[in-house]
Order: sequence, then C-alpha cells, then structure tokens
Amino acid sequence: MGAKQVVDPEKDFVPPDFTIKELRDCVPKHCFERDTLRSFSYVAYDMCGVAFLAFCASHIHLLPLALRAPAWVLYWVSQGIVATGLWVIAHECGHGAFSANRTVNHVTGWVLHSALLVPYYAWRHSHSQHHKNTNNLTRDEVFVPRTKSYRGLQGKPSTPAWMTDSVFDETPLYHLAMVTAQSLFGWPLYLYRNASGPKYARGASHFSPTAVLFRAEQFGQIIISDIGLLLTIAVLTYSSWIFSPATVAFYYGVPYLMVNFWLVTITFLQHTDAAVPHYTDDSWNFVRGALCTVDRDFGWILNTCLHHIQDTHVAHHVFSQMPHYHAEEATMHLKKKLGKYYRFDDTNFLVALYHNFKHCQFIEDTGSILFFRNTSTPAK
Repeated sequence: MGAKQVVDPEKDFVPPDFTIKELRDCVPKHCFERDTLRSFSYVAYDMCGVAFLAFCASHIHLLPLALRAPAWVLYWVSQGIVATGLWVIAHECGHGAFSANRTVNHVTGWVLHSALLVPYYAWRHSHSQHHKNTNNLTRDEVFVPRTKSYRGLQGKPSTPAWMTDSVFDETPLYHLAMVTAQSLFGWPLYLYRNASGPKYARGASHFSPTAVLFRAEQFGQIIISDIGLLLTIAVLTYSSWIFSPATVAFYYGVPYLMVNFWLVTITFLQHTDAAVPHYTDDSWNFVRGALCTVDRDFGWILNTCLHHIQDTHVAHHVFSQMPHYHAEEATMHLKKKLGKYYRFDDTNFLVALYHNFKHCQFIEDTGSILFFRNTSTPAK
C-alpha cells in the first residue's frame, strides 16, 4: 500500500502574502472567545475517562487468562489516547487558550503537564518560540530539518520527497524500527537534550534553568516546572512501593509511552511533509511560517479524543490563543480564505508517518525556500 500521490508542490510555488489581519477578519469573532467553565468541562471529561479506564483495568485479573493480555493492550492504547487529550488541554493552557485568566491557565497547565511528566513552563517557553518562528530554518525550535551536508550525503541523489511514493520499497524493517523508536522515545529525548531542535540549542535540556533555551528571568519558572516533575515522580515511587513497580508500569508507564507516541506522531506529521516548505530569514514571515502545517484526519474517534489538535492545526498556528472547541468552525472559514495554501491530508496516519519519515530526509544546503529531499530513486 502506498501513500497518496502528491502533485509537485514546488512547481511555480509562490509563498503566501496574507496578513494576520486578513486571516483574523475571515473568522467569526466568537471563535476567539475563551470560556473557562467550558474548558474545565473538557478536563473533567478526560479525567473521568482516565478514572474509568483505570477502574476497568483493575478488573482485568478476573478475565480468563487468554483474554488478559489483549485487555491490557486495549487499556494501554485507550488510556494513552485519553491522557493525550489531557496533554492537549494543558497545551492550550500554555498558549493562554484555556481561559482569559492567566493564573487559571498556568495553575491548570502546571498540574496537568506535571502529572504527565512534562516541565510545563520550560516546554511553554520553547513551544512559544516554535509558534513565533515556525519553519524558519534558523529560529524554529522543533523538527528542524537537517541539511544534506549535515547528514554527510554529498554526492548522493537529491530526489524531491513528493516523487517517491512507494512505502515499503527499501529496508522497510530498518525504517519501521527507527520511526517506532522516534515515536516512543522522541518526546523525552526532546525534553532531555532537545533532539530535533535547532543547531544553536542541540543538547540543551528543558530541565535545566540555565539552558540556552531560556532567559535569565525565566530561571524560577523552570525550577517550578522541575518541582512539579519531582512531585509526580515521588507519587509514582511511593505507588511502586505500596503496590509494586509492575503495577505502576502497567497502569502509568505503558500509557505514558503511548502519550509519547501520539505527541511525536501528531507534531511530526503536522510539519514534516513533502508539500511543506521551509524558509530562510530573507523569505520567512510569521504568516508564511504559520501556514507551514498540515491538517490531518485521524478519524472521528481520535479527532474527538485528541480535541482536534491534528485536524485544526492550521487554525491553531495562525491563532494560538483560540480554544480548541472553536477551531473546527474557524478552520472552515480559513480554508475558504487560504485556497491552495490550506494543506489537508487524509492519508492513513500510520502510512503517512512511515512514508514521511522515510522520504523527508534532508534539505539542500542553499536556497531561500526549501523542500524535503532524499536519496531514493525517483518513482516512475
């Protein structure tokens, strides 16, 4: 099975010249309104889901032996999805989209993200830079493409990523193993050593208040983030002592890895695609960068459980303080306004994940507007 054939996105490409006012004016004003009570209803909804799934898991031992392993897998997958929904809500807090009250945003975001082992303020600061500099080759903060020379591929072919649409053509097991490792462990590696980050900050830790990622005045907030993580680790350690390390691993550890999978999969597919350009400083502006994302349909269940973070991401990048419950409506209006500059892909997300990981390997070392390349033989 191959990924959907992409029409040449580079041919006669002209970068968009919309202003942020043009885009804002095409969206109804009520879409920008934040309702704190409504936002908390989604927290309650997700928390009930987490509690219900944990309650169900506590009865797995009553099932026939042959059904217990499949039941645990079902729990891990389901709990990972619901917990990712909570992560998305905390992400909204970091953007100020949860509530018009700054304190409510920060307290709620800190509690939810700490429970998921995310350093809230540290991530908030670096993520803010990502939004301010999306797809700027020198200033973006995540999934910054490596150049051909960085990867040591001089003298190899430079095939546009859109031309190679075969999925399982060469070394499929290797690429499958690598994309699985990225999806499960890429998130903690990003937090710990800024993996996939920009050149100036590679190796920088989100846990260090003196990291190059942060300004001196943010020192205290990074400490507060670390305190939140230590509290969660303390609870997990105590729970391991009371119940058992295996119990904590089954109820929390494996779902945590599933959250990692969804976070990396979602963010990777939002910004890594053959049709998405990257800009140097001389050709970049905020709107051009914000439009360098792809909305993707994961199906009704996942779209709902993940609060539409993946199928309304264009709207989110243009208006990061817009709450998720207005983003679908805003996307309809943006789509009409943007025309060909609105990117949407309904390819199965697992196929797209493998395909884009394999074929979006590097960019050229020179140029003002750059698209992904690889060393594969062009598809015929």
